[in-house]
Amino acid sequence: MAPMKVFGSAPFTNVARVLVCLEEIGAEYDLVDIDFHVKQHKAPEQLARNPFGQVPAFQDGDLLLFQSRAISRYVLRKYKTEEVNLLREGNLEESALVDVWLDVEALQFDPVMHSVFYQHRVVPVLGGTTDAKMVEVSIGKLKKVLDVYEAQLSKHRYLAGDLVSLADLSHFPETHYFMEMPHAAVFDSYPRVKAWLEDLMSRPAVKKVVKMMGQETH
Repeated sequence: MAPMKVFGSAPFTNVARVLVCLEEIGAEYDLVDIDFHVKQHKAPEQLARNPFGQVPAFQDGDLLLFQSRAISRYVLRKYKTEEVNLLREGNLEESALVDVWLDVEALQFDPVMHSVFYQHRVVPVLGGTTDAKMVEVSIGKLKKVLDVYEAQLSKHRYLAGDLVSLADLSHFPETHYFMEMPHAAVFDSYPRVKAWLEDLMSRPAVKKVVKMMGQETH
């Protein structure tokens, strides 16, 4: 059987989210670059894979998927073992907590992190000027989210319990870029969050994907 295919470039955070799951489970896959400069993401063949003209898209045999968290769940279910069960399936309460914190990441954490990233990294590339007020507002929102995380991590090593899960790993792509920006020191006020992030960033799969992310410009 042909290896799974991920359509998109590693520097894109949603692509990196899928790649780290594939690396965690040790699956064979091909990464097929989609060149945004020539608008390959809007080409008919990519729209057939992802109707929104975005990345990633994913293929496993005849199955086509889009949306990074859905793809991540699929590959983690397909390759689940006793040693690698990053959705905590088989334990109803633990898997429910993974779902809760994955929703928190998608709806609370990711939007404010991306807002800061967009202002610092994307706006200048497009010829604009970073909106300092918008960044300030986003950092304020982030601090409120981190207050909740700090409290949760005072009870457990990871967000959904004492074992790492997709709910944790899903945070790393945006965080990786954020740590390279002027506001990274915000984490210094949250020692449990900082330790948790250092733990995640030390994982071999994360290190490998971070290296892949650095090979191109986001």
